Amino acid sequence: MNTATPAPLKVMIVDTDHARRAQLAQSLHASGCSVIERDAMTLDLVAHLQQLQPDIIVIDIDAPDRDMLEHVCIISRDQPRPIVLFTHDDDAAKIKQAIRAGVTSYVVKGIEPARMKPILQVALTRFEEHQALRSDLAQAQKQLAERKLVERAKGIVMKQKSVSEDEAYHLLRKLAMERNAKLADIAAQVVDFAQAFA
Repeated sequence: MNTATPAPLKVMIVDTDHARRAQLAQSLHASGCSVIERDAMTLDLVAHLQQLQPDIIVIDIDAPDRDMLEHVCIISRDQPRPIVLFTHDDDAAKIKQAIRAGVTSYVVKGIEPARMKPILQVALTRFEEHQALRSDLAQAQKQLAERKLVERAKGIVMKQKSVSEDEAYHLLRKLAMERNAKLADIAAQVVDFAQAFA
């Protein structure tokens, strides 16, 4: 039986207001989190995320600005992780921009320590679901691209060998098995070869 206690949630707080950041860090420590404190969202900070490995990022800012949203965008692209934004700005356009940039939870009107843990849990769950959907979509797109490639390769084999679609498919499969390769890889080679000598 595995009785190992789970590692504490590693939360990075980004807030230029030292007193507010200290208060937030204290409430997170009290709820069992490990805390990394930073005073600004900078490119330097973004570059160090790989080393720091926070589970979640909490940004407390009066109003999201363009620089902050750009940094969030870079994080979401290069080091995806849940991002919770606490702000006083309830402008609908800003909320939309922040969510598009990669903010997982946009929370308006201040931080209450009692609400912190559920907010972080919701952000983590949403992020995991979003990542799973992105992974499923990427897989579906890859399969579709591979199918299209196989169809093109079949067309090339049918034309060159004067065979039916089924026979062309079996020839490609046989070649893939002989070379211990994926059907899509063989199809790509056939298409590349045909384009090279077109």
